[in-house]
Amino acid sequence: MITLVGIGLIGFGLLLVQKYVYEKIWQKHLHVTVRFGTGHIFEGGQGELKEVVENKKRLPLSMLKVKFKTDRHLLFDQEKGSRTTDQFYRNDIFRIGGGERVTRTLKFQGGRRGYYTIDEVSLVASDLFLLSQLVADVEVKTELYVYPRPFDSARLRKSLVQINGEILSRRHLLEDPFEYRGIREYQPYDDMRSINWKATARTGDLKVNQKNYTALKSVRVFFQIQDDNILKKDSAVEMSLRIVAALCLFFLRQGIQVSCHGNGVDIVTGHPVSVRAKAGAGQMDTIYRALARVDVERPAADFREHFEEILFRNGKGSFTFFVAPNQYDDFTELLNRYREEGNSFVWYYPVCGRTEPELPPELAKAVEVIHFEE
Repeated sequence: MITLVGIGLIGFGLLLVQKYVYEKIWQKHLHVTVRFGTGHIFEGGQGELKEVVENKKRLPLSMLKVKFKTDRHLLFDQEKGSRTTDQFYRNDIFRIGGGERVTRTLKFQGGRRGYYTIDEVSLVASDLFLLSQLVADVEVKTELYVYPRPFDSARLRKSLVQINGEILSRRHLLEDPFEYRGIREYQPYDDMRSINWKATARTGDLKVNQKNYTALKSVRVFFQIQDDNILKKDSAVEMSLRIVAALCLFFLRQGIQVSCHGNGVDIVTGHPVSVRAKAGAGQMDTIYRALARVDVERPAADFREHFEEILFRNGKGSFTFFVAPNQYDDFTELLNRYREEGNSFVWYYPVCGRTEPELPPELAKAVEVIHFEE
């Protein structure tokens, strides 16, 4: 009898000891990271989120819960341990031995343009006999840009080719036939006469000669996404940002400097978008990131207050585009004054459905209505 009591006391003591040991050192040499597999994807594109748990000590963890949350617009598969409300919540359970490393990969789809982060992971562990609950929060930093997918339609392509061939030519935007800049891949808007047949035969893909431009210094793209309607035009605002991306991409591919300005508020800086004129592939990445970070939940900034000076001061040698899904009076008045001063521009006006908007008569010739379906 005494022996049994002694064994019981020893067992109880061991339980308390292991409980104490786990409470003191369960987090020691335990590394948990959650990170996106890439820095950016496009709307509708596939992404990965990796959970990595590494236990570098000898003490095993029989139960470790890893909890985190992120935005619901990242569309994860609804598996066991996850739920979606206003956020996506994930709760994974690991059993990890001493000196072991476990990696899990979660697939998701970029359901909506945006800037997404995971800043914290909650850990819940226990001792070997599940006598205690051990809790800790771990700071992590991983971010993902979901870029707007550049809008593409026959109407937009035709419009851009016409602008490039007519309006810009009247402003002396002519390729210099004596200044050769290189070879690039053929794009739908290229003139067939610019095809380099030798390079095409050598590579098997259509290639065109790329020449420098003699007069136009840059293209400016302004967007105005103010939306004070009771029924918000969310789809038209998102379409506006896709059109902006398409315009910037079109002209950057031709080697032209492009700047991008708009009254959408940056979710990180709290300021309206303003990307200075520059050429090259890196400029497109800068513009994509700026557009991804536009926070449509915040009221748009005052367009005239932020961009009137830029519009009238820096227009020489540039061609200007506007993208706006609404026609508020202060905006149309600004455009009309810009027109009256002899400046050429095109206003892309995205409209959901087939209804034709009633346009200000003095601006109608400068407006390209882009119809789209949700």
